Amino acid sequence: MSIRSKILRELEKKPRRLKELKDKLGNDKKVQQTVEELQKKGKIRQKSGAYFLAKDAKAEGTLECVLVKLGPSFGFAAPENDQKGDIFIPGRALCGALPGDRVMVKLFDRPKVPGSREGEILAVVQPRKNFVGTIVREKERLYLLPDECPFVRLQVKKSAAGGVSDGDKAAVELLSRGEDYEDHRVGVALRFGSAQAAKNCAKALLYAAGVDRHFPEKVKAEARKLEGIQPSDLKKRTDLRSWPIFTIDAASTKDIDDAISLLAVENGWELGVHIADVSHYVKPGSELNKEAMRRGTSIYYADSVIPMLPRQLSNGLCSLNPGEDRLAFSCIMQLTEDGQLRDFRFEKSVIRSRVKGVYSELNQLLAGDETPELVEKYEEVWPQLPLMQKLYEQRAKLHRERGGIELETEEAKLVLDEEGRCVDIQRRSRGVTECMIEEFMLLANQCAAQLARRNQLPFVYRVHEAPNPERVERLTGMLRVCGLPDHFAGEAPTQKELAALLDSTRGTDLQPVVHTGVLRAMAKACYEPEPKGHYGLALEDYTHFTSPIRRYPDLAIHRILSDWLGGTSLEELNRRYAWFAREASAQSSACEVAAMQLERSTEACYKAEYMHAHLGEVFEGVVCGVAPQGIYVELENTVEGLVHAESICKGEPQLIESMRLKDPVSGRQWSLGDRVRVRVDRADVALGRVDFALEETE
Repeated sequence: MSIRSKILRELEKKPRRLKELKDKLGNDKKVQQTVEELQKKGKIRQKSGAYFLAKDAKAEGTLECVLVKLGPSFGFAAPENDQKGDIFIPGRALCGALPGDRVMVKLFDRPKVPGSREGEILAVVQPRKNFVGTIVREKERLYLLPDECPFVRLQVKKSAAGGVSDGDKAAVELLSRGEDYEDHRVGVALRFGSAQAAKNCAKALLYAAGVDRHFPEKVKAEARKLEGIQPSDLKKRTDLRSWPIFTIDAASTKDIDDAISLLAVENGWELGVHIADVSHYVKPGSELNKEAMRRGTSIYYADSVIPMLPRQLSNGLCSLNPGEDRLAFSCIMQLTEDGQLRDFRFEKSVIRSRVKGVYSELNQLLAGDETPELVEKYEEVWPQLPLMQKLYEQRAKLHRERGGIELETEEAKLVLDEEGRCVDIQRRSRGVTECMIEEFMLLANQCAAQLARRNQLPFVYRVHEAPNPERVERLTGMLRVCGLPDHFAGEAPTQKELAALLDSTRGTDLQPVVHTGVLRAMAKACYEPEPKGHYGLALEDYTHFTSPIRRYPDLAIHRILSDWLGGTSLEELNRRYAWFAREASAQSSACEVAAMQLERSTEACYKAEYMHAHLGEVFEGVVCGVAPQGIYVELENTVEGLVHAESICKGEPQLIESMRLKDPVSGRQWSLGDRVRVRVDRADVALGRVDFALEETE
């Protein structure tokens, strides 16, 4: 049979890419020439990289998509430039596609579920190349179980096994595609070590997300050339080195980008928030700026940080280390005696922090539990401490009065041993000084956004919109199940209504359920070039100004505000920054979401590692979620695990309003907020999953 006939026969079966035809038929050069001839003669056509028979109606009415989710017997594809929602793909029509593959999908004329969108994958036009997962050995063959779909087995080619063994965490590259999943072949690109070690799983997650600990050589070279403060740097700067300025952070913090000062003045207060002037060193068009914008944010997990900027800047030139002169961008605010913001100004400054304050130490001092060592350490700033506490209490009262939402979401502190293993998990506590610093930074952020909005500057705002009707409906359903008032005055709850709801459950068994439910009802905060206000904080103006070492949007608005203070006209500012503000907003929002997902995934691996050492032990927890597959229980140490429905239900489990799970045979049911005792049944470190078995219900 001729090459021409073989190509046409293959395309009669299904659309194929040129590489697939070459893999099937060999003789690469002849296949490519024949394909080009057939296309010129109109016998075949190409769309999105896949070739079709010209007579094949399947070439029409197709959508280019990305496979975004793969289940054991189904998938979902997200169309490009189409806002109608994802397309359901039944298992028989997946064509061996994997998550991240770019595929061509044809919609079914008659979907099984009326009104839904269902379809079949005609071809994989751009396969995803790299996967991270766990290696397993079955019948003398090695397979990778990808993290996103561990029910799929990708066979590792023997000649490309890279020394991996059963139970390793590894990254692989797709070498060849088959008609189905078992026909795909992969080669090992990187071995991370045992999948039972959370630190190896964290490295794999970072690799899969494309996060590099190391900076490109051009970026590092640029950072090395930067020098400390020069005499010319001090021109047109306000010298605040005589002010009693100091920083407050965790003891382990090395990238210190904010400092504070407070003076009692006539009829009120003068609060200074002094931020590292990173924009002085990171210039537009520089390699440092390109890399910072690409990264978007520093990433924090376990006891590690992957910085947005090289350490010469993040821990050196820009970090507001005690006793060292530093360039700063200061927001100096005038407040009334009762804490109301009266006026503010922004100034480029030079400062010298008196001391590196530590949260735990200052909380101890404010509690009246001082020691001679602490009194000596904080001698230069001691007089400010009670004044700061008083101002914070006034500001907190105003925050509550305007309806600012105060969610009690529990954060975990992971305790690692010298080998990097998680040996303890503690709830992260917040004392007075943590809340105080948060309130003072919030006020400076508010002032920066107010300045930009009033002067119509091109800008990057921190935006948080009111919850949409669908989220509100889920919230009211949760409140009904918990026996709480579920009626709001309007279609969406006001901030004061939500604040009252949160206060009513604070300190009760329902706190984790209700506070988490309210958080899930909220829209996701993001960065936008237009001021839309911040719903959660109940503020008309808000941005992020106070962390330019760790967040790119803060650095972006420092640059804009610097030019504004320097006398640049509004017309010129728009020319320079209108496009930049849009790009920085979109890029920063995307990077923030990716970093948050990565931080959660790595934390889940460390939590599973800790629980693996406690298999068979019994803990008390609260039902924090219900689903058809079972009930989710959160322990006191913040670990969340699943009690599988089949282990507690004799019949088909019934989900009631997504808030209660019922066994129709026994009549037993489990609702959000129920306190239960569970036994640790399984802990999968590689996937960051914990399974519980129910012991008893109170």
